[in-house]
Amino acid sequence: MSTPSGFDELIHPSTRLSVVALLAATEWADFPFIRDSLSLSDSALSKQLHTLEEAGYLEIRKEGGGRKRRTKVRLTSRGRTAFEGHVAALRAIVEGAGPAAAAGPAPEAAGATAPVTQQRQHHAKAGR
Repeated sequence: MSTPSGFDELIHPSTRLSVVALLAATEWADFPFIRDSLSLSDSALSKQLHTLEEAGYLEIRKEGGGRKRRTKVRLTSRGRTAFEGHVAALRAIVEGAGPAAAAGPAPEAAGATAPVTQQRQHHAKAGR
């Protein structure tokens, strides 16, 4: 199966996907809110934010100064488009797997039960 259009390798790692999903639900988010919501360390979150910012997916704004300095983050329109495309690609992957699973057991699985059935029949005949 080929990778669907819109699948984004940059967003796909679970931490980045979680960051982008959280930001997709809001206009701006404070750094501590993102950090605490995703149970990340400051350094781990900073690294992920930097990677996403370099790709043009995030805008990071620093406000205030000294101890009152706040970091705010938001998805750019490019980041929102990438996230929506990635979610659509993930849905296509999941839905593509659905019909095969609903059709019943794979031929290998059906074949794996045949010897057991044959053994039971053999034992039943031998016991007569």
